[in-house]
Amino acid sequence: MNEKGFGFIKVDGSNDGDKDLFFHSNELKNISFTELKEGDKVSFEIGDSPKGPNALNVSKV
Repeated sequence: MNEKGFGFIKVDGSNDGDKDLFFHSNELKNISFTELKEGDKVSFEIGDSPKGPNALNVSKV
């Protein structure tokens, strides 16, 4: 995560060759970006964007 309001989600069980999923803070549900910490477990949906797959409707588990 960074201070610009976006980050990446490492998908459990993904291979080393798989890319992490991008998410934007606008997709966070019931948590603010500043409350989310690296290593937190989250649930999400996968959507497509012009730049590839990204995480949608991200919420902390």
